[in-house]
Amino acid sequence: MTAYTATTEGITVTAQPIYLDGQSDMLNHKFTFAYIIRITNYRDEDVQLLRRHWYIEDGNGSVKEVEGEGVVGQQPLIKSGTSHEYNSFCVIETFEGSMEGTYLMRDTGGMEFSIRIPRFVLTAASN
Repeated sequence: MTAYTATTEGITVTAQPIYLDGQSDMLNHKFTFAYIIRITNYRDEDVQLLRRHWYIEDGNGSVKEVEGEGVVGQQPLIKSGTSHEYNSFCVIETFEGSMEGTYLMRDTGGMEFSIRIPRFVLTAASN
C-alpha cells in the first residue's frame, strides 16, 4: 500500500488508498476505493478538525468537489503529539483518478487555518 504524506503548520496528513475490487463494477464504470487518513499533530497545542474540502478527479478529468463539516460525522480534537485516524471511501467512473484537498483546523486560541491533504492516486487493482 502506497502512503502519501503532506505536512502543513506542524500537522502531518498521511493517506493510503485501497482499491475495493469486490465493491467495484467494471462493466458499469464503478470503481470503489477506500482510503485511510492519519492526521498527526506535531504542534505544541491541541487542534480541532472543523471541515473538509476534497477534490476527486477521475481519469477523464472530471472533478467532483466534496465539502462539509468534520470527517465521518466527527470534528475530532487532536491533542498535541497524538494522531487521529479514520477511513472512508469514494467511487469514480474510471480505472484511475486522484484525490486531494484541505482540512480546516482550529487551535486552542481560536485561530483557524487550513492544512493540505496530499494528492493521492487511485488505481484499480493496485493493492
